[in-house]
Amino acid sequence: MRLGVAATPEVAVPTLNWLKTSGHTLVRVISQPDKASGRGQEMNSSPVSQWAKTNSIELITPTTVSEIDGALSDLDLLITIGYGRILPATTLLIPKFGCINLHFSLLPKYRGAAPVQRAIEAGETESGVSVFALDPGMDTGPIYTSITVPIDSTMRSYELLEKLSTVGVDAVRDALVAIEGGATPTAQTGQPTLAAKITREEARLNWNSSADSLLNKIRAFYPQPQAWTNFRGQPLKISAAKIGESDLNLEPGELRVVGKDCCIGSAHGFLILESLTPAGKKEMSALDWSRGARFESTERCG
Repeated sequence: MRLGVAATPEVAVPTLNWLKTSGHTLVRVISQPDKASGRGQEMNSSPVSQWAKTNSIELITPTTVSEIDGALSDLDLLITIGYGRILPATTLLIPKFGCINLHFSLLPKYRGAAPVQRAIEAGETESGVSVFALDPGMDTGPIYTSITVPIDSTMRSYELLEKLSTVGVDAVRDALVAIEGGATPTAQTGQPTLAAKITREEARLNWNSSADSLLNKIRAFYPQPQAWTNFRGQPLKISAAKIGESDLNLEPGELRVVGKDCCIGSAHGFLILESLTPAGKKEMSALDWSRGARFESTERCG
């Protein structure tokens, strides 16, 4: 088939690599326009745009629906992966076989912008990928393929997304076989849930929560926007931690170094901080940070 891919993030790259060497023709890639970022506000291309340029695949970065429509007229199928823009119903009908989406959850659970993050935040023990036919709804179309993936207790969003992006190749391949064979996708069943975009404020840690729920947030919100707290009036981002297993008794947010562990209290139990990023500095080990901070007696984050 003559295929197009509309995608923006790094997680689309494994599928793009496979498509380039598959028996299909990857005609073009559609991605978001370059954006200014960083202190210098330099213009940067998306990871998918960079991939297309490196691999000499036609790239377009449309700003209007009509530009998108024009890029689909000669395609048999469009595959979307985190493109970042909802396509109108009329656009979905342009390719011969319509459009499909690779979504990083077991639909209908966790429809929306942050399925992996919300699954980890909720303490789920499994996730997966779904390839479905796009319709005008938010991740509501019928499913061609899905694959279940266990969530290891140490996985953060970064590691789980990396795993799902690889598994997604198999799901897309199987969906293309089904489409070529004339298979009809299956309507979604079960209770849908919404995976809304994460705000910086909700990534702020409330130390009056349990250690388990705090750890889930730390895992879920890495690498973006990262769980954070305040320390001495400055934001402190926490990128990795684990549950403390001793009978150490700390007040919520109270910091203490015990042996080689940087510990912080919660409403129920405590966490051992492993890595973090102080304001204006690079990520470092929590123990190294604590040595420089020299906690005062019963000093707290909050």
